[in-house]
Amino acid sequence: MAAAASSLLFDCKLACGSPRQHQRRHGSRVRRGVVCCNKDGFSPAPSRIVPRAVAEDAVDEITAAPALDAGRLVPRVEQIDNYWVLKPEFRKGINPAEKIKIEKEPMKLFMENGIEELAKKPFDEIDADKESKEDVDARLKWLGLFHRRKHQYGTFMMRLKLPNGSSTSSQVRYLASVIEKYGEKGCADVTTRQNWQIRGVVLSDVPQILEGLEEVGLSSLQSGMDNVRNPVGNPLAGIDPHEIVDTRPYTKTLSDFIISNGRGNPSITNLPRKWNVCVVGSHDLYEHPHINDLAYIPAIKDGRFGFNILVGGFFSPKRCAEALPLDAWVPGDEVIPVCQSILETFRDLGFRGNRQKCRMMWLIDELGIEGFRSEVEKRMREPLARAAETDLLNPSWQRRDLFGVHRQKQDGLNFVGLHVPVGRVQAAEMIELARLADEYGSGEIRLTVEQNIIIPNVPSSKVDSFLREPLLARFSPTPGILQANLVACTGSQFCGQAIIETKARAQKLTEELERTMEVPRPVRMHWTGCPNSCGQIQVADIGFMGCMTRDANKKVVEGVHIYVGGRVGADSHLGDLVVADVPCDGLLPVVQDLLIERFGARKK
Repeated sequence: MAAAASSLLFDCKLACGSPRQHQRRHGSRVRRGVVCCNKDGFSPAPSRIVPRAVAEDAVDEITAAPALDAGRLVPRVEQIDNYWVLKPEFRKGINPAEKIKIEKEPMKLFMENGIEELAKKPFDEIDADKESKEDVDARLKWLGLFHRRKHQYGTFMMRLKLPNGSSTSSQVRYLASVIEKYGEKGCADVTTRQNWQIRGVVLSDVPQILEGLEEVGLSSLQSGMDNVRNPVGNPLAGIDPHEIVDTRPYTKTLSDFIISNGRGNPSITNLPRKWNVCVVGSHDLYEHPHINDLAYIPAIKDGRFGFNILVGGFFSPKRCAEALPLDAWVPGDEVIPVCQSILETFRDLGFRGNRQKCRMMWLIDELGIEGFRSEVEKRMREPLARAAETDLLNPSWQRRDLFGVHRQKQDGLNFVGLHVPVGRVQAAEMIELARLADEYGSGEIRLTVEQNIIIPNVPSSKVDSFLREPLLARFSPTPGILQANLVACTGSQFCGQAIIETKARAQKLTEELERTMEVPRPVRMHWTGCPNSCGQIQVADIGFMGCMTRDANKKVVEGVHIYVGGRVGADSHLGDLVVADVPCDGLLPVVQDLLIERFGARKK
């Protein structure tokens, strides 16, 4: 396997010419996990680490703003009739998604109630009209609705806004009532952004579903396409004896700003690409700040609580980059102004050509960190304070396991972490989860970015009864050592972009590994069905990225590229590609060898 891996990798330093050239191209330090390009285009991650001293010199270069033509800093968008649109002089060479936005403002489907008329049309009539077809396949994503023609023609996935991953029993019951009417097509997923997605939705039901969401305090608005994704926070916020700050007020404030309290916020709905935000609340870094476009890191400056700012982290098929320090600190009560100014900088100046080069880090590459910071300050209309010298995170902290029963900061109360196999939940299970939350807790159900569930506020006197509930046979508080940290994206069962099936395959492989292997410590395994990396395979100990390959008989089959070495927590780090094009049917012995070679496992 090692020989196969070495033939697939290359030395980034040689491919780019120098660490400084790599820095100019990619805006990230020359290190393991950075996807780089060679003369033939984009290739897997580099095969070796450039010495730290060299890498840090390379990082320094991005802080200097390059010389730019003054015209480059002219905003590319303008406000017309309450909506922000791309100016005519900047429309040359734009990508198809931008053309769809120009032809018709997507937010009109919500803000001007266009969804009512669209929902009345039969699908054959929709498909016969270009504008309606684009509404269904693209613009409805601004309402959180995703149509997957390839596998689920006529039905939709609906993604919610769920700041900090906190939902109530009444909200979960409502979501269950929506999906249970759709039979086998109806189900829900816990996502890697601490969120609910529901499946099977049909267009004619959407207006009624939107009303129902509003009644229970939920929204799906601005959760897809070129919008801000769900604000992530500490899943133990407010109950954690070791938390630094309760992230819930901040993530809620961010979400309220992003969707203007459910009315829609067109000032930030025409971004060049999607955009992620998180607020860190504990030393565990459950929020994964290094892969967010904006991350708030708790820090004290001049005796005042606030946040240091990281910017630019992201995954894409062509490049992955870890967030960089903006060298900025904001007080705790100024979370929104800096978020708004960063979003407006991205909206005004970001690339709108090749979709693979439209994430915010590409703009940071061009402007340099100081140049980007200067543009943010222009929109804030005041200087940003320089970053606090140190943040409040303990770099030696060992990330805690959330499964099972744990004491809360509140006397006599506990939270119980439950494993949800690959994040998939059925309607009946959601109803039962809601009952458990009411009967044993405070009616709250929290989600984690690892696709699992926490029931908080369980009195000590009720813990034993809770653990005897039948549902916990499936949603176990004590999952197997490999099952516990298994993450999988939707896969080809429901997603038209996925190359392979992920959830069932991930579950089956992991069960077989636990049956055949003795593993001395937890190993985080993530699956993603395509290079978009919704399963976040680059932060996993072992990551599987779907592809098509050939088996020993030269037959085209489903396969994976395997990444190893991603880390989360204080020592966060993106993983390396170690071997490519492994047929899924032959995956078991390859992963067994990896567990033995890299993680000290042995066969039973």
